[in-house]
Amino acid sequence: MRQIVKFGIIGTGAIAAQHAAAIAASDTAELIAVCSSSEDRAKSAGKKFKVAAYDDLDKFLGNPELDAVCICTASGRHMEVAIKSAQYKKHILVEKPIEINLDRADRIIEACKENGVVLGVVFQNRFNDGYLQLKKAVVKGKLGRLLMGNAHVNWFRNEEYYKSSDWKGTLRGDGGGALINQGIHTIDLLLDIMGEVEDVYGQVKTAMHTIEGEDLASALINFKNGAMGNITAGTSLYPGYPERLEIFGTKGSVILEAGKIIAWNVQDGESLSGNSNSEKASGAADPMAIGHQLHFLLIEDMVSAIRENREPLITGEIAKQSLALIKGIYKSSSEGRKIKI
Repeated sequence: MRQIVKFGIIGTGAIAAQHAAAIAASDTAELIAVCSSSEDRAKSAGKKFKVAAYDDLDKFLGNPELDAVCICTASGRHMEVAIKSAQYKKHILVEKPIEINLDRADRIIEACKENGVVLGVVFQNRFNDGYLQLKKAVVKGKLGRLLMGNAHVNWFRNEEYYKSSDWKGTLRGDGGGALINQGIHTIDLLLDIMGEVEDVYGQVKTAMHTIEGEDLASALINFKNGAMGNITAGTSLYPGYPERLEIFGTKGSVILEAGKIIAWNVQDGESLSGNSNSEKASGAADPMAIGHQLHFLLIEDMVSAIRENREPLITGEIAKQSLALIKGIYKSSSEGRKIKI
């Protein structure tokens, strides 16, 4: 492996700019190409990022200089692109969710294993200092036995957001709505802290927007460790409030809002530290209000994984956990019963 890992980006929507900025900030990565199914979008992105532009995926992947790809297409189009990328022996960093159902996710994971390439999934909030401080406290037992974990992603999106592309809010392209697109980041953090889910009872509905997916959701969770939890999510909740993660144990509680710790109540008196890269940037009303610093840390981890031939922090199997819970909520809502996960 050459010293600099050379990346390409597949898909030129808004999130591609975060990947490009993160790669540009790295001394160990370089962006050399972009690819879009649209010639015009490819040329526009190539000009913007000053790299080669392709509208033919095979020609893009056939570039011998290319080491790794960031997949930034619609969620329901990840599988085909990822499998072909793996067959060309390119390492893969795919945007969340890994795919829109577990079968398609499994096919991505298997293709990467068969072709010996690294697979990482974009859950950049795991690198947030505030979150890491919370997780450290839980691992060290500072909060005692976990009792409850809540994730609230009560956001707002206007009609223009859904009209801006042909896949947002659709079942085929997005896999759903507020849970699988917006809520999944905080749900991933919730599961990383609270552990495996036993069962879930959920309800989703489309209350305001003209979309196939949900813009309003809630769920009650029982975790395998005996703790309970709640999830609320929406893109119809004006004006949109910062995402919130609440963790309660027998010895204390911690609350994060927009990734920043806003409440730290630990009985042993340990003080809070390590909140430095938590800028309280939230996509509550604007999906592009986030910066690229956490994506940069994700890219750095991906580069190290490629160089060291190890798994990245967020593997395909880890990414399946939040997807499985969300699909369970959807099933619970449609069938009107509690679902085992």
